[in-house]
Amino acid sequence: MRGLFRRTPLEYPTGPLEGHKLAFPMLSADGTTAGFSGVTLGRAHVYRTVDDAVCAHGCRHACPSRWCDCGFYCFHTADDARELACAPEHQGAILLEVAVSGRFRRYELGLRYARQRVRTIRMRPCRCGARVAVLADTGSGQHGWRRLEPVCLRCAGARPVLSAQRFAELAELTLLPDDVAAGPLTTPDDAAGFAEHPDPHGTEADDLIGDPVAAAGAVAVLTAEMALLQARLDEMARQLGRATARLDALEGRDLPAAEPGSEPDR
Repeated sequence: MRGLFRRTPLEYPTGPLEGHKLAFPMLSADGTTAGFSGVTLGRAHVYRTVDDAVCAHGCRHACPSRWCDCGFYCFHTADDARELACAPEHQGAILLEVAVSGRFRRYELGLRYARQRVRTIRMRPCRCGARVAVLADTGSGQHGWRRLEPVCLRCAGARPVLSAQRFAELAELTLLPDDVAAGPLTTPDDAAGFAEHPDPHGTEADDLIGDPVAAAGAVAVLTAEMALLQARLDEMARQLGRATARLDALEGRDLPAAEPGSEPDR
């Protein structure tokens, strides 16, 4: 039984640990203070650039507790945080680099800890894929705080906005260059530049956006799916017809009607 409750070895870091996380940018109601809210368990709590964790369930124990999921969370690498940003519900979050201190516990991909200092922030691309120009009011938030989201000027529309640099100044943070998509994905602005400077393999902007072959392929796929759906509906109609005929036979509905004046079978 001793092995079941054996404690993990204690760590004594010589300095703050580093981590990466996602957060929603928040602005105080009077517009003078910047903050952040978590994208998962910590959505109900707004924290500042330097802050201590509190239990999201309202308990008064020290964070992070072994018997609770409270505390700040972060990933060891920025790539893991970017993977979390792919979820639709996490669109509009920004990327933070944090310094971890105080009590902490390790898990598979990162840390759960008691105190943090946000060091830098990066803007994530707008929901439409364009580069971020401003932080716009989402119309939602919490008591005393308005939630913002990084957007381009077209998606901002007539909403109240705040520049990314001004948000960083209110939070007393360093604003790093925007976080860009990895791999073959690119922004529309970059794709437009390919038309002026084609690559050695002859790839042009028309191959990336507005490809008529790709559009024709999409139409063909939709047509095939509609045909398959129609075939399934026809099959269901045939099965329903057979089931109805069998039910009529069992209830005697398909027997010929008796002639007037004839006696029923005994």
